[in-house]
Amino acid sequence: MSNSIKLAILGLGTVGTGVINLINDNLNELKRRSGRDIIITEVGTRRQRDDIDTNIMQNSDLMAIAASDNVDIVIEVIGGTTLAKDVIMQAIKNGKHVVTANKALLAEHGNEIFAFAEENNVHVAYEAAVAGGIPIIKVMREALAANKIDWLAGIINGTGNFIMTEMRDKGRPFADVLSEAQELGYAEADPTFDVEGIDAAHKLALLASIAFGIPLQFDKVYCEGITGITLQDVNYAEELGYRIKHLGFAVRRDSENDGDAGVELRVHPTLIPQDALLANVNGVKNAVLVNSHPLGQTLYCGDGAGAGATASAVMADVMDLVRVLGSKDRDDQSNTGHHVPHLAFIPDQLSDTPILRADQMVTGYYLRVHAYDSPGVLADITRILSDAGINIDAILQKPAHKVGQVPVIILTLPVVESQMNLAIEKIEKLETITDKVVRIRLDELA
Repeated sequence: MSNSIKLAILGLGTVGTGVINLINDNLNELKRRSGRDIIITEVGTRRQRDDIDTNIMQNSDLMAIAASDNVDIVIEVIGGTTLAKDVIMQAIKNGKHVVTANKALLAEHGNEIFAFAEENNVHVAYEAAVAGGIPIIKVMREALAANKIDWLAGIINGTGNFIMTEMRDKGRPFADVLSEAQELGYAEADPTFDVEGIDAAHKLALLASIAFGIPLQFDKVYCEGITGITLQDVNYAEELGYRIKHLGFAVRRDSENDGDAGVELRVHPTLIPQDALLANVNGVKNAVLVNSHPLGQTLYCGDGAGAGATASAVMADVMDLVRVLGSKDRDDQSNTGHHVPHLAFIPDQLSDTPILRADQMVTGYYLRVHAYDSPGVLADITRILSDAGINIDAILQKPAHKVGQVPVIILTLPVVESQMNLAIEKIEKLETITDKVVRIRLDELA
């Protein structure tokens, strides 16, 4: 049995450099835990780096590295969905295990990649793709393997959480906080993936597949960002005992009495109670709340990004694969002899449970309605909601912001979205309503 496991790191940005530093810092611990020497033999980089050990081969030809006989495990941290996919498929074809932090690639092409890995008796590990250093993938695939997961809700984008925290705590407008997030490196120059929820939707697609044993279906995730959230709504939510968080939800709906049966996959701003577990996860932290049977609710929280957190998750996967390679050497089993299925369920046992459309989703609602301050307005609004089968939980009428106009805040109990759509359409047709109705979904997380 060879005593060394040889790694190739493709990409030497923040994460790739973080992995090198972690290995150098914790080399003795890694060997004590695995019984093997873990060495970096090759790195993929566009330009030669003077700060890389001279014993490590530097190469700009990533496809060559993925096929190299001097590599056991390929770590892909270049990002993107084109070259990264080609490199990973090349590595798999050549019998290499793969570790990746690429949530966009897996959310969009994971079904194909995982199937190819199974065919070639190798494993693709991806703990770092969701929530940084929080071991949520391992928890859901292994620690909760005996549980039926009913739903999960997560703060799975640190940029969005930072923005919502600053707006609430310091009364700062969205654009101002976004600008600071870019200066601090929390948000990209083009922040679309973060603030429009696309990054969170990629991660949610992965979590939902592991939770419910369904194929990856990123294209069916309902996605709504935080660009429309105002300080006005943040403050009203606080006054009513709620906080607005940008959350991803994966919800199993088994009973048609609770709307249509199927799975909800949705990312959107959400009012949650101020005493909810997720309500006090602030700044750039990530957190995932999982509700399962028989365990109940469990919360997993920590750093969702950064060199140290992501490198920690990458190397956790490497350590698992080192043990798989060790078992192969000892038992002459296939490379996948001891690994958990990629999406936690045996591939031929993935279900075709339907993903619900947006108008089939069931949530509570926060509605902000601007109306002329005249008799009968509130009665008209409540009548429309009642006729649509929508139950009101709370009403808050605020002082006029414009002469003769008042904002009315309404919280509703959970209702099928199609019913709410029809009610809002009728409310907006009232002659006394002066603007579009603002709606934000509400969830008690119970």
